[in-house]
Amino acid sequence: MNKKHIVVVGLGGVGGYFGFKINQTNETTGKYTVSFVARGETYEKVKENGLVLLSPEHSNSQTHPNAIVQNISDIKNPDLVLIGVKEYDLENVCKQLLPVINKDTILLPMMNGADIYDRIHTIIPDHTVLPTCVYVASHIKERGIVEHKGNPGKIIVGRDPEHFETSVEWVTDVLSESKIEFDFKDNSLNAIWTKFIFIASFGLVTAKHNSSMGAVCTNEQQKSEATGIMNEIKLIATKKGIELQEDIVNATFEKASTFPFETPTSLQLDINSGKKDNEMELFAGAVLKYGSEVGVETPFTQKIYTEIKYKK
Repeated sequence: MNKKHIVVVGLGGVGGYFGFKINQTNETTGKYTVSFVARGETYEKVKENGLVLLSPEHSNSQTHPNAIVQNISDIKNPDLVLIGVKEYDLENVCKQLLPVINKDTILLPMMNGADIYDRIHTIIPDHTVLPTCVYVASHIKERGIVEHKGNPGKIIVGRDPEHFETSVEWVTDVLSESKIEFDFKDNSLNAIWTKFIFIASFGLVTAKHNSSMGAVCTNEQQKSEATGIMNEIKLIATKKGIELQEDIVNATFEKASTFPFETPTSLQLDINSGKKDNEMELFAGAVLKYGSEVGVETPFTQKIYTEIKYKK
């Protein structure tokens, strides 16, 4: 019997962390074939030294996959593809995956956002996509080296609502064997939107003001802007049949207040360093699009979106 083929596309903070764990276990068990897809300098470094993870969880911090390739087109017959790219590369990656996946390939996106599942399905409509949300504090220290701090990373994974009956037990086995913390739910949308309400509101407001998570919790104007965005997202979720907890706005501020006051957000860092590619569309774009689809007014999100976009 052929071994199942697991492919990790993108070795950034998230893909590198989870890809490392899966591959390190597999180096011992040899149960699967694991391939990494990485570009440029990351490809060169991992080919030469393996993927390195600096983490309180691992003393042996190096792992070598069965194969590392630069192009998705070099992948043959993947059974599971973990997509760990930046969200603005998602469409591009999905288009490249289309010709290499087979009819049973399962896609597991490792990115946070309310519209990730829909965006993958638009390009790859016939395959099983498991809606996920990810909790991990990790980043690229340098090419081929991922640094992880804090609690072990965790994934919340759900069944594909369009392919509910697909057997995905072997995928959850991979996560268990790799000692990855995860919750498997029939429906993961509640968790995905709960996380989205947090990252979108704090991302957008900190980006506009070049402030911190603590400032959004304590400054009157910033708090009211974040509250407005959260309420818009909550209304959209309700219209889409996703029931978030009644006190989600307060709960989100409470969660944010547990972070150190000066904590930045990735959108704020990207916008205020002038980075061209950023998560504006992932956060504001998704709210505006879903709002117009389900008939929810989104003036708070629209105003901040416009202000950041034309910030000079």
